[in-house]
Amino acid sequence: MRSRRRRETTVEIAARTCDTAPPSIMNRERLKHLLAEYGKLALMVYLAIFILVLAGFALAIRTGIKVESVAGQAGIWGAAWVATKVTQPLRILATLALTPLLARLLRRRKPADDVSRRDQPQD
Repeated sequence: MRSRRRRETTVEIAARTCDTAPPSIMNRERLKHLLAEYGKLALMVYLAIFILVLAGFALAIRTGIKVESVAGQAGIWGAAWVATKVTQPLRILATLALTPLLARLLRRRKPADDVSRRDQPQD
């Protein structure tokens, strides 16, 4: 008889993930620890969050300001970059929480992909 494990909630997983590093380590150190453990996946999650936040701020600023010059466009992207830098601690926390969840999701999907490949005829 298989034992049933209770599924962890997203909050529990995020809390457990943040607890894997000693509490004295700052967010940047935790991010380095995450990069060492998850490699490219952690970097891709961080960059995806960065690009989404930057584009979101640029869009929000642009909708509030009518700009017609190239310098004005550069100003929008500059202001969006500054706003994105202000949110860096939050982006690091989001990366710390989302990377293990995404890694777990990808690990679950991988065996299913392997099974479907075995069922297909080889060329």
